[in-house]
Amino acid sequence: MSRPFHRPMQPGDAFFDHQESGVDPLALREAADRAATLIVRGARESEDDQVADRLLALARTEGLETLAELWAGASPESLAGCLWRLFALREWVYADPRGAADQFAAGRASAEFARVVAGVADPPGPDELREMVDQVLRGIAERDFADVLVRAAAFARVIATGRASLPVPHEDVVRMLSVAEQLERGAALERRGDLD
Repeated sequence: MSRPFHRPMQPGDAFFDHQESGVDPLALREAADRAATLIVRGARESEDDQVADRLLALARTEGLETLAELWAGASPESLAGCLWRLFALREWVYADPRGAADQFAAGRASAEFARVVAGVADPPGPDELREMVDQVLRGIAERDFADVLVRAAAFARVIATGRASLPVPHEDVVRMLSVAEQLERGAALERRGDLD
């Protein structure tokens, strides 16, 4: 049985006005990837001693919402995705330093190797954790990026271990463990020269 012909809907001028004023997702992704590459590769190649301070200023002044617009949707196996996880870890520690310290303290005995790699002062209080996450971001400019990712991954692994022993929702444990594993994969890719 054939259907009667219907004229296709015409979108009208307002439809195209709305489309043109929006942000092109592909252009945003390309800009985010370029920014991540400039931050990581440019920081290592720069001879400016204040690049590390500027990375911390970026975390303080831009806020997680702005960085999320750039990097939150990036693959965890990309420079942008790794940067997102580093900045998100820092933001979490700064938002809840006491909770972060308690979770780290709860996990350090069971994740001894990761605790040592994370390099948090003992005992791990809120100030020590804030200092460690700032050192991680500074490391983007001062150390090998793979080492930065390994240190952050170790920190996330201790936190996940601590969360598992505390009354924390299971999905929060899994989420932090996933961050640790993603950062570890990022570090392995960086060592092979495959992290873009």
